Amino acid sequence: MAGEGEVIACHTLDVWNEKVKDANESKKLIVIDFTASWCPPCRFIAPVFADMAKKFTNVVFFKIDVDELQSVAQEFKVEAMPTFVFMKEGEIVDRVVGAAKDDIHEKLMKHGGLIASA
Repeated sequence: MAGEGEVIACHTLDVWNEKVKDANESKKLIVIDFTASWCPPCRFIAPVFADMAKKFTNVVFFKIDVDELQSVAQEFKVEAMPTFVFMKEGEIVDRVVGAAKDDIHEKLMKHGGLIASA
């Protein structure tokens, strides 16, 4: 897995399957950002999401481009971008649709994200 504090970008199905399996086995909270290069709100939230990854080091952060991995987006029933899916041990526990950083932060806290001490 990527180092703590990083967003793992998955560009192929093989990489996604390997990385999400490792993340599920870690029993950590997983947050997946379903994004698209042509989506202005996605571009807006990307640096905020990366900053959250640095702060919540006990959470695994993924980024999936829906145009690259359409099958993964369909599997998670993504209908709008950005969509953030929260998972624990393979089960979806929450989701946020839209670039709503306060909602994302709230869900991180709710599902066990701990802010790393500075």
